[in-house]
Amino acid sequence: MKFLPRAAAFQSVVNQIKSGTVAYSLFALARLFLEKAPRHDVKLTAPAETPLFQLGESGAVSVDRSFLERNAFRFGQAEFYKIEVTETEPIKGNFTNVARERLSGTLLGPTNHHDYQRRLRNLYEQRFSRRMSFSDFQRQIQIVTDPAEIEKWKDEARKVTTYSTLREEPVQTFSSVTEAERHFQKNYLPGIVKPVSEIVIDGPASRHLHDRVLNKVIENEWNRETKSPSPMMQELASGFREVSLHVFRHRKGMLFVSPVFPRPFRHEEAGVSPQVRSILEAIGAQPRIGRKELADKMIADASGEDAEKAKLALASDLLWLINAGHVIEFNDGSLDLPRVKKPKEESVVEAAVPVADSSVHAVPAADSSVAVAVSPANESATEKEERVVAGAQPEKSPEPTNEAQDVVAATASTTEEPAEIGGS
Repeated sequence: MKFLPRAAAFQSVVNQIKSGTVAYSLFALARLFLEKAPRHDVKLTAPAETPLFQLGESGAVSVDRSFLERNAFRFGQAEFYKIEVTETEPIKGNFTNVARERLSGTLLGPTNHHDYQRRLRNLYEQRFSRRMSFSDFQRQIQIVTDPAEIEKWKDEARKVTTYSTLREEPVQTFSSVTEAERHFQKNYLPGIVKPVSEIVIDGPASRHLHDRVLNKVIENEWNRETKSPSPMMQELASGFREVSLHVFRHRKGMLFVSPVFPRPFRHEEAGVSPQVRSILEAIGAQPRIGRKELADKMIADASGEDAEKAKLALASDLLWLINAGHVIEFNDGSLDLPRVKKPKEESVVEAAVPVADSSVHAVPAADSSVAVAVSPANESATEKEERVVAGAQPEKSPEPTNEAQDVVAATASTTEEPAEIGGS
C-alpha cells in the first residue's frame, strides 16, 4: 500500500509555490500531507492469489469475501432501495412497561403489544442471529417501567420505515427491513462482491473501513511512514516535476522545490556592480542570513535619505538575484547561495541535481522552518533510511509550523485565498 497526495490539496500547494520565488523542503511537506487524512489518498494493492474484495464499483472493501456477503445489505442498501420513514397516528392505550434489549438498548415495546413479536424477531435477525441462538437472545430482554422509556418507545413506534426498489420496474415496496434484505439477497447479492487487485480510497474513508484487518494495516503503515516519509516524498517529487517546478539539492543533500532553478553566479567571469558583489559575498560569508540581517549589514553606515535609497537599491538587486536563481530564498526568509559543483563530485551531482527542464525532481518545504542540519550521529535509523531512499545525505528536518500547515490545508473551499507560506 502507499499514501498519495490528494489532488486538490496538491494543486493548492503547487499554486502557492508558483505564486512566489521561495524554496520549500520536500521532507517537511511530505509530513504535512501525511499529517491529516483529508490531504491524502490510500492506494491498496493485493496479489492475484489473495485479492481484496469490494462491494460493487465503489462500496466497502475487505480481505474477507464472506464478511462482505454477510453485511452486503447493511453496507449497500441505500444504492438499491429508497428508504422512507413516515409517522403514523400516536399510539393509544395505557402501558406500564416496555421490553428493552440489554446489549443494544433497543426498545421493543410492551410484551402484549401486537407488534412486539415482529420487532423482536427482526432485531434478532438483523443484529444477533450470527452470534447467538434465539433463546440466548431472549435472555437479553429486560422489562423496564420508566415512564420516560415508555414515551420514547411510543415516539419510535409511530415511525414506519419502507424500502422501495430503485432498479426494478414496477417498483416493489417492503414494509420491513427483513423483507427488503431477503429481496436483496435473492436479486442483487449474487455477483455483487468482486475481487480487486488495486483500489484507491480517500484518506478519511480509509480511517473508517468496516474491515478491522485493513484498518490496522493502514494505521501501522501511516505510523511508519509519518516517521520516514520517503514514499510520499517520491510521489510529491514526481508530481512537482510534471508541473515544471524545479527540485534541487541543498544543505547536505536535502531536497527542495522552487519555481526558480538555482544557478551559481559566476561573478568572476562577468562584470557586476559593487553592490551585487557585496550581496553575494555577504550571503556566502553567512549562509542562511535573513533579509533584515542582510539589510543591516549592507546599509549600516547610511542614514536619512541615503538609507532609504540604499534599501530600495538593495531590494531591487536582491529581487533580481532571487528571480535569476543566483540567490535562494527559503520560506522562512533565510537566504543562501546555490551549491557549486566540485570537480570530483561532478558526475554524482549531475545525476542528483537535474537541469532546468521537466526532468527536475520536486521537493517542497511547506513549513516556515527550513531543514536544519544535525550531526549524523544523532539521526535515527529510520531517518537515515529515508534519506537513502530519497537520495539525500543524512540530515534532520524541522517540525512543521502552523504557517506551513495552512499551505496544505485540504481544500476546505476552492475559492478561499491561498495561505501565506513565504517569509519576508
